[in-house]
Amino acid sequence: MALLGDDRRTLLRLMLDRAFRVGDFLLTSGRRSPYYFDGRLVTLDPVGALLVGRTLLEFAREDKVEMVGGPTLGADPMVTAVALCSALDGGPRVGAFIVRKGLKEHGAGGEFAGPPPHPGQPVALVDDALTSGGSLLAAAERVAAAGAKIVALYTLLDREEGGREHVEAAGYSLRAIFTRTELLAGGDGGAGDPPPARAG
Repeated sequence: MALLGDDRRTLLRLMLDRAFRVGDFLLTSGRRSPYYFDGRLVTLDPVGALLVGRTLLEFAREDKVEMVGGPTLGADPMVTAVALCSALDGGPRVGAFIVRKGLKEHGAGGEFAGPPPHPGQPVALVDDALTSGGSLLAAAERVAAAGAKIVALYTLLDREEGGREHVEAAGYSLRAIFTRTELLAGGDGGAGDPPPARAG
């Protein structure tokens, strides 16, 4: 785990206070869940962006990837944070790209925003939360079709609802900063119970 001590507790507290809710929620997949996580409330927070960027950059350095990308919109602030952190830490630059929802047919066109990955280039794909794994796997299919080498998939939160199994069955390695179990337990050091769902 890249985050240790105070940094890990700070990120955990941000996630619990701002982004994680317990209740009854309808997910994008059409499934209902007793938990809801809005990762952008963390990844678009100044401190959250910094801590997520640092952690994913450490993953990327360990995995020797040259670019990080992922499906819009969840991955947008995450890949930006990784690229920015890589420009500040004195190590090799890690580029960023975004996998569009569909093929852009106007302007320069293309499936990616930002510089596209090159054939054979080692990349990692990210998303803010992993439920079934469908979004990341769909993005991975398009990135693989472009010829890039997908080294690993990263997520801020593994919701532990089958996504890891789907990702690994497809032949990919998954690294999660946190799991749902850790959030429900309050993480290391007992940061507290997750807040209930808000009314309305």
